[in-house]
Amino acid sequence: MLSRVANSIYWMCRYMERAESYARLIDANQRLILDLPADVPEQWNPIVETTGDQQRFTEQHEEFDKDSVFQFMGLDRENPNSIVSSLSYARENARTIREVISSEMWFHINQVYWEVQKGLAAETYRGNLSSGLIPIVKSASQSFAGIMDSTMSHGTAWLFGTMGRFLERSDQTARILDIKYYYLLPSVDHVNSPLDLLQWSALLKSAGAMEMYLKQFGTVNFDEIVSFLALDKNFPRSILHCLKTAEGCLHEITGSSSPYSTPPERELGRLRSRLEYMDIVEIKTMGLHEFIDWFQLNSNRISESIFDQFFAQNKKAVAETSQ
Repeated sequence: MLSRVANSIYWMCRYMERAESYARLIDANQRLILDLPADVPEQWNPIVETTGDQQRFTEQHEEFDKDSVFQFMGLDRENPNSIVSSLSYARENARTIREVISSEMWFHINQVYWEVQKGLAAETYRGNLSSGLIPIVKSASQSFAGIMDSTMSHGTAWLFGTMGRFLERSDQTARILDIKYYYLLPSVDHVNSPLDLLQWSALLKSAGAMEMYLKQFGTVNFDEIVSFLALDKNFPRSILHCLKTAEGCLHEITGSSSPYSTPPERELGRLRSRLEYMDIVEIKTMGLHEFIDWFQLNSNRISESIFDQFFAQNKKAVAETSQ
């Protein structure tokens, strides 16, 4: 397969997943604030800080308030990771490989793009993301994944796209877990308080995990939430499940007799294996924030290794130049 095609479908799927993840972060924080006691101040900085975009944000905005964060994470075309930017990059990558993807995939991503552009032009979403842009993006991303799985042959191109989607999802789930590091409690006495549990519940909702978590565990608990989102083998948004899915795609792409014959396979296999034998005690000993930092460092190495192995000949592709 051409490096250009592999690169484009990989990033097309990553950007669609990123758009949904940002929509989920905004939505969960908005819901959390609605449930907070009247004497607890709103906190919008955590969802910006966990994305790593706080420096870019502070260059444009003075305060981490609702409107500024909505604008920056949702509507800002100058922010390469905003929802509208991610949708634009996803569409542009899809446009360059229309000969590879199904016509239904192109129709869907193009339709969503123009629907959002129409809303932007009419200023429909300004200050009203939760009832406008957020549900559109969440539904569009999930529909796109379903259309791709059901209308595209599960060959090399599909494998690159699926690998990209699940690597992006693992990174975003890690960021969701890391938000709790930035949420401030009034005092240490509020640990395990109703407010603390509200914040943890918001994280579960942002990962689309609340229902499955409660079916399995019944009550909100730090140890079980972290274990579920990081180490569960069956939940489709857990970090470990995402890595296992991406690793399976990578092995099929290389087609090598040894499952660890290429640098990306070794990097991904090493990280997946480490998580598979990890438990909540080890994560707590390391510290949740430190665990997330460790994971993202290794995740970045995997992405770099995949680029070097498969995409290096296409450095000027749309997705790469946007990073």
